[in-house]
Amino acid sequence: MSIVPFDQREGVIWMNGEFVPWKDAKVHVLTHGLHYGSGVFEGERAYGGEIFKLTEHTQRLFDSAEMLDMKIPFTVAEIDAACRETLKRQGFADAYVRPIVWRGSEMMGVAAQNTKINVAIAIWQWPSYFDPTQLEKGIRLDIAEFRRPDPMTAPSKAKAVGLYMICTISKHKAERKGYADAMMLDWRGQVAECTGANIFFVKNGEIHTPTPDCFLDGITRRTVIGLAQKRQLKVIERAIMPEELAGFEQCFIVGTAAEVTPVGEIGPYKFSVGDLTRTLRVDYLNEVQPKKKAA
Repeated sequence: MSIVPFDQREGVIWMNGEFVPWKDAKVHVLTHGLHYGSGVFEGERAYGGEIFKLTEHTQRLFDSAEMLDMKIPFTVAEIDAACRETLKRQGFADAYVRPIVWRGSEMMGVAAQNTKINVAIAIWQWPSYFDPTQLEKGIRLDIAEFRRPDPMTAPSKAKAVGLYMICTISKHKAERKGYADAMMLDWRGQVAECTGANIFFVKNGEIHTPTPDCFLDGITRRTVIGLAQKRQLKVIERAIMPEELAGFEQCFIVGTAAEVTPVGEIGPYKFSVGDLTRTLRVDYLNEVQPKKKAA
């Protein structure tokens, strides 16, 4: 199946307050964000014409920018409005939303105090992140070689473009070996997350998930924890060592793109796709649908 390159798609992209034709949304090769990783972004999904937890995502975009010493030249409300208008102009009900912020080309060097802070919003249709046929038996994960860094070495709470370099490398290696993705450990050797999703395990009816002290406490992660607690399920956030995986019965990963995806295998460890995982997947898909307004 041929894939249309992302720079050749149709529609419009919101860029610094204006809508430009999709193919004209370009930056110069000497853009600071390209050379030095000075950029942050968000990943959001629209369901039924509404962007799920939009303001929460936008606020995280602003928080991430602040951590990278960038001041976004718009308000949260203005970015929210731009996301909604872009979705409307693209004509999609269900879609993926990508706001991004980066330093421009006014300065080239590590120091870039006077570069322009640019903002763009692109929206496209992106169905299931993983092969839908794998959902019943669970996707297969490799165990990544690279680890999430010590938070004293990088702003781990920011959704920063540079922090995804090791994710790309790890996912590529996993896919070459026939896996769908890779689970990453942190610098201490503890279970952290996947390359673009948080991870959960189930044992004796209780849910265990790593404490997000060196990776993103995802918005989908927090949503799923809330849904589990509504069902009176116990959720335990703690340090998890990889050798503990042998004792877990179920595993699933969550994220804006991944939604709730069952896992059947992580390296040598096997898991079943049980009722608890299926229930939370259904609960999440129901949660993201636009709520009907009372008459």
